[in-house]
Amino acid sequence: MSESSPARRAVICDFGGVLTVPLTNAFTAVQEESGASVEALAQAMRRVAEKTGRHPLFDLEKGLVSEADFLERVEAELDAEVSLAGFRETYFSALHANQRMIDYMAELRARGLRTALLTNNVREWEPHWRAKLPAIDATFEVVVDSAFVGMRKPEPEIYTLTVERLGDGLTATECVFVDDTDVNCATARELGMHAVHFRATEQAIAEVEAALDSDR
Repeated sequence: MSESSPARRAVICDFGGVLTVPLTNAFTAVQEESGASVEALAQAMRRVAEKTGRHPLFDLEKGLVSEADFLERVEAELDAEVSLAGFRETYFSALHANQRMIDYMAELRARGLRTALLTNNVREWEPHWRAKLPAIDATFEVVVDSAFVGMRKPEPEIYTLTVERLGDGLTATECVFVDDTDVNCATARELGMHAVHFRATEQAIAEVEAALDSDR
């Protein structure tokens, strides 16, 4: 390891699409149940944003609006025969745990690395997504949920907050960040983290290990 390369002491991990199967599985289930395609949902949210000047999904993930308000606004922009009733239940019924990645994060903590979960999520969804990770508090020292802190990825402040909550003088440059969304990884890199863009479980594990090995 060169003198300019900091030791990696922490791994910060996303939830949906990393510790679970791809989010497309859940949205496909919603589409089949509601009749609203992913494209139609995205267009509806854009129309809400155009009318209000605020993106409804961003406000939802920051805890600024309730799930019910979000669904009502979006549904109003969809075809009349489309209903988003039961969205949450349908979504989570198809969002299964990625046990291999969950086990790997537990292994990292057992190896003495600091671990944090950083997720863009919804207040009302907390019991549902936590149920996918029954050992969450044993696996992650810190959990930062966007809906409870009023900020979301890729805003730099939520990354900084996560590092601060890990404490022990940790800096961003000592962190490996894992996320399935490239723009979220881009912000992590800008802050000095080593970012791993999750595309498959074994690929991500190999890249995290490579980042950690470079310190030895």
